[in-house]
Amino acid sequence: MSTQLILTRKENRIGFITLNRPEAMNTFTPDFAQQLDDALWAMENDAEVMVVIINANGKNFCTGISLDQFNNKSHSEYRDFLYAIDAFYHTMAKMKKITIAAVQGYTLANGAGLAFASDLTIAAESTTFGTTAINVGLICLGPAAPMSKVIGRKKLIEMVLTGEMISAAEAENLGLINKVVPDGEQEAAALQMAEKLVKKSPIALRIGKEGLNRLFDDSYDQKLNMMDDLFATICAGEEAEEGVAAFLERRKPCWLNK
Repeated sequence: MSTQLILTRKENRIGFITLNRPEAMNTFTPDFAQQLDDALWAMENDAEVMVVIINANGKNFCTGISLDQFNNKSHSEYRDFLYAIDAFYHTMAKMKKITIAAVQGYTLANGAGLAFASDLTIAAESTTFGTTAINVGLICLGPAAPMSKVIGRKKLIEMVLTGEMISAAEAENLGLINKVVPDGEQEAAALQMAEKLVKKSPIALRIGKEGLNRLFDDSYDQKLNMMDDLFATICAGEEAEEGVAAFLERRKPCWLNK
């Protein structure tokens, strides 16, 4: 893959992963997802890295899966596609390194999922979060997996099933993110947090993260796969095709109710 959709660097025991598809709001494609997952594993396996910061080039952090990917696939093809797209959720759950997301602009669908799956998340004040896929006949079941570890069932259902967007302040109040900072300061704030962490004992950080993760359900991977199986069922249906087409054609969808 010649195009660098994901950029990486490391400095002072901090690794940086930058989403680099700003012209398309950093949306996910198979190549983008593969490069992201490869970058995460590279940071995880790099002995010089203790903390990983995930940020994005452009006005928006990430607005989910590129809608041009939802076309003419069978259920099994969608299942394989979604397993590959959502590999980062599994990887981040397995990582021993601390991950910090620094987000801005629209942070939606899988972009919101990436922010919420990170261990720590810092958002610019004007950031907008949302699990918005239902608005085009799809559903944000992948992002729901990390969200379910943080917020209550009723708010989770409301966010996923209405697709309504929330502010950074509300996301902080819900516990989905750690801190809201003035616009343009999110990366500096993430770096400041990372610099605090790299001064700690590496072993204490690793064991501490492992122990805290064990407080949650051990069947996280199984739940994620089940979410993608259900999502594949929606993707292969006529209503998903209509919802995506309506969005791209800037018209209201005509739900078929089949």
